[in-house]
Amino acid sequence: MAESAVPSAATLSGWRKSSYSDNEGADCIEVLDRHPHGTPVRDSKAPDGPVIVVPSGAWSAFVDAVKGGAFGGR
Repeated sequence: MAESAVPSAATLSGWRKSSYSDNEGADCIEVLDRHPHGTPVRDSKAPDGPVIVVPSGAWSAFVDAVKGGAFGGR
């Protein structure tokens, strides 16, 4: 798998918090939709911290699995 970087990710606009994150600040991730190299994911509490970029197909499969209850959750 080729690695992708998101230079200056904190300066990019359009990050959205996961609907599975709570309002108390715990377990918060943010994603950036429509990025050309996949789906960047970061910790909302550390916007200047590291970002991982998940290939689009893998991100879609993950979201489908979450929605289907594969990981327990809600």
